[in-house]
Amino acid sequence: MQHDHDRLKLYLTHRSALVDYATPLAGGSRAQAEDIVQEAYFRFVPRDPDSAAPIAEKPLPYLYRIVRNLAFDWMRRGAAETRRDSSHAVLSDPARVQSSPEEELQHREDLRIVAAVLADLPLPMRQAFELQRFGGLSFQQIGARLGVSSATAHRLAQAALVEIMRRLQGPRRKP
Repeated sequence: MQHDHDRLKLYLTHRSALVDYATPLAGGSRAQAEDIVQEAYFRFVPRDPDSAAPIAEKPLPYLYRIVRNLAFDWMRRGAAETRRDSSHAVLSDPARVQSSPEEELQHREDLRIVAAVLADLPLPMRQAFELQRFGGLSFQQIGARLGVSSATAHRLAQAALVEIMRRLQGPRRKP
């Protein structure tokens, strides 16, 4: 029990210095630094005193290391959440994605090529592709509709996709 008391005393003595240390690591947010230092305390003083691992001979540098590592973890997590949220915003609001006139022209050309390829495909291949891509059917459902096995339905849809990709990546594309 004395061991935990020593850790608490060390933490309380250096708490404000730890917050000052964590603030720039937390992107300048003092509130976030406070949260990091509080989390560091819980890592430094375990809940179960019987399972408390002995800390290094120099507990203060150990405590600072905990704060530093937590700050880096929080910043990485925050950056990942920001990336996720911005990606979600772009995907959920197609109006935010503005195409240039050149990109718009390229998209129209791609659609023209896809339509031409689909028109040229054998009927079962085109049907398998359309049912899978546009209808959302499983290959088992497609096979039942077309009177073929699910493996054959998969091969038909895959062959259609390969032909579309081959034509889209044809000689008109610049590397």
